[in-house]
Amino acid sequence: MISRISSFVKHPTSINVIINTAGTYLNIFFTALFAFILFRLLDPAQYGIYSVLLGIAYVLSNILDFGTTATIYSYLPTKIGNKTNELYVFIKSIFYYQTLFSGIVIGFLILFFPFLDQAFFKTGAPLWVLYLTALSTIFYIWQNFLQNCLFAAKKFLKANIYINIANVLKALVIFLLVSLKMVSVGSIIFVFGIVGPLTYFFLIFLERKNLIFRVLKTQASRREFRFRYTFTYFLASQLYNLSLRTDLFLLSYFRSKAEVGYYAAAQKIMLTIFSTMISVTQVLSPHFSSIKDRRELFSKLKTGLLYLIMPAALFLMTVFVPNRLYDLFFTKKFGMATISVIHWLSIPFIIITFSNLPSLFILYTIKKPKHLLAANFIQFIIMLIGCYIFIPLYGIFAPPLVLLAAFAVSGIYIVIASMLEYKRFNFSSNIHK
Repeated sequence: MISRISSFVKHPTSINVIINTAGTYLNIFFTALFAFILFRLLDPAQYGIYSVLLGIAYVLSNILDFGTTATIYSYLPTKIGNKTNELYVFIKSIFYYQTLFSGIVIGFLILFFPFLDQAFFKTGAPLWVLYLTALSTIFYIWQNFLQNCLFAAKKFLKANIYINIANVLKALVIFLLVSLKMVSVGSIIFVFGIVGPLTYFFLIFLERKNLIFRVLKTQASRREFRFRYTFTYFLASQLYNLSLRTDLFLLSYFRSKAEVGYYAAAQKIMLTIFSTMISVTQVLSPHFSSIKDRRELFSKLKTGLLYLIMPAALFLMTVFVPNRLYDLFFTKKFGMATISVIHWLSIPFIIITFSNLPSLFILYTIKKPKHLLAANFIQFIIMLIGCYIFIPLYGIFAPPLVLLAAFAVSGIYIVIASMLEYKRFNFSSNIHK
């Protein structure tokens, strides 16, 4: 038994999971530290405005990924061993077309952001803060692209070191702003959206400047972007990320800024633990792209289930954390409302954690993102209609129940789709994809 555990821990996949999870926990520590500071520097209304604007930047950066994350994980691992022109063309093509398309969208956002804020988001933030939020979006996009490339190359240690060095610098800048009495919603967005990503870029440039110059000199190829696969996953991920933020955006529309702040604080806890789940799937994703037979598939699913128990247990633990610890973290300003929402949110997030296993099979093994598109469409529609109807009636306690329904229905769909595809999939053909 001990030898089996030792062998499991020493396995390369386990080591990468440990490294990536440890890096994620360190990132979570900084996230908690930043939240701890912001809860004391901003009142609930200001925190609500900050959460909505930064939420827009986060959602857009994930939407404007355009499905390239799946493409990088599916195809870069097979190219990374041979540092040929094909590798450089692939990297340049993904970066070029993603920047081109996202730049167009962000350009329209800059033009219409004042109108959108007045008509829908209703933050009342100054124009320069809105434009800073838009600029932050492209910085997040580039940071995510570089991080995905490092993960696909199994450089988990370096990727996590870089992101946490950036976190240290962000913390130092925030403390500087506090000492200078320059803390505001705009200055905080500047720290997270500009200072952090720029630090990440600089660290990568220092180590990989020769590779970066080589990639920049290479001609981009439309074929390497794989439009059909990439954009199908893009639509699926767009709906998924929108569904995770629909509750916050509709709360901002229907309820007071203070209520948005209460819910945003609870959601912050869930999304922080959610990042732990992502750290596991980031390591597992490349392994699903070249599964050779059914025995290997079940081995990967068993391993994935074992790793995903950890974030699921963390979601469950949020129910049993003593209220006084929450009060210590959030302060009395956020009160029992935030704590109650945290308890209600734990169940739907446990469901979404385990639904990742069939999703990995569908996306990277059979490479049919259309099923994820259908599942996420169902999830988004339930979230949109449910929150629109019930938030005016029940306030911040409506979204957790709507999330439960949305995650359960979409999860059932993806399980059924994966079972049907499993029966007719030719595993031998997957070796040559």
